[in-house]
Amino acid sequence: MTLPPPAAPPSRTPAGFFDARALTEPVNPAEVDAFARAHRRANPTTAGQIVAWVLAIVALLLIVPVAGVLLLGIGYAIGRDGGVLLGGLVGLLLFGGLTVGVIALVRRANRQRALTRFRLSRFAAANAMTYLDRIDAPPLPGLIFQAGSGRMSTDVLRGTAPRFVEFGNYQYTTSNGKQSQTHRWGYVAVKLDVPLPNIILDALGNNTLGRSLAAGFRRDQRLSLEGDFDRYFSLYCPEGYEVDALYLFTPDVMARFIDHAAELDVEIVDDWLFLYTKREASTLDPATWAWLFGAVGALLVKLDQWARWRDERLRAQAAPAAPSAASPPAPGAPALPFTAPATLLTPPPVGVAPPGRRLRRRSPWIIVGIVLGAVFLVTTAPFALGILVMLTSR
Repeated sequence: MTLPPPAAPPSRTPAGFFDARALTEPVNPAEVDAFARAHRRANPTTAGQIVAWVLAIVALLLIVPVAGVLLLGIGYAIGRDGGVLLGGLVGLLLFGGLTVGVIALVRRANRQRALTRFRLSRFAAANAMTYLDRIDAPPLPGLIFQAGSGRMSTDVLRGTAPRFVEFGNYQYTTSNGKQSQTHRWGYVAVKLDVPLPNIILDALGNNTLGRSLAAGFRRDQRLSLEGDFDRYFSLYCPEGYEVDALYLFTPDVMARFIDHAAELDVEIVDDWLFLYTKREASTLDPATWAWLFGAVGALLVKLDQWARWRDERLRAQAAPAAPSAASPPAPGAPALPFTAPATLLTPPPVGVAPPGRRLRRRSPWIIVGIVLGAVFLVTTAPFALGILVMLTSR
């Protein structure tokens, strides 16, 4: 992602507080209308919107004549010429009422959307952030940003100090060939100082109806941590990175997550920290912003210690395969009773070795095998039971 320039408007509120007045205070309708006009000029109609309008008009042209003929036929069957006149009058009234109702609903929806954009834009400006109405296919490495089609972030608020943080709502669509489903998330994206191993904290408090962020990952990557942490989160880390996960999730860091993010799924991937929720993150509700700002603020104070993490595996990869003998000291250099190995004085480079960059997913063939086995048992069990009964009854 290309980060915005750090020139953000100064915050009008002290650190640790935020100005929520723009979310709830009365607004000037003229200002909202001017904002909406400026937004339309800056965002011309997309091809998708044009296609939607064309389909709606075509559907209207197909439905109205059929409905009109049907009403005229019913009127003629009931009252001949007088019935036809009555049917035509009823059809006109229905068509007029439907047209007025649809126009009113569209205008109301557009007005409400413009008001939401206006409030969020003012809220962002009052709290040292910038507002973006929409980002198509956001280039973020998080788990939810890689799935489906029609990927889109909306109502995005970004801040750059003390580090880059992005709040937004996200949606994508999946399809099985017969029906499609739109998935909606709220998210917070925090830029880290260094790349870290791919770690997922699956919040147990939001796993309703068996839905889990980590459902597609291998269970042998789950790591149990001390204290009450396992009551709130299931932690997944790449195999071989258990010690690194313990280094990152010290007791004080775990306490921060439990106290402030127990209802949020968490993902660390590359140099990003993501917080996910199944509700809107960018909203006009001040309580939601207080919750998210509190969670982010509590975690930011602990991210500096994560910046010191290094992957020792990169040191081994950077070392020569066959180290040569120590080079002789330069002429005139004082003799030392020892020579410090250069590899011990040089820290590992910033980054993550390939095995730690992504969690390993479950093999789809295992799931297929389980399903086929269950089908086989269900279909063959009655026959096997019948044969067993016949053999034992003799």
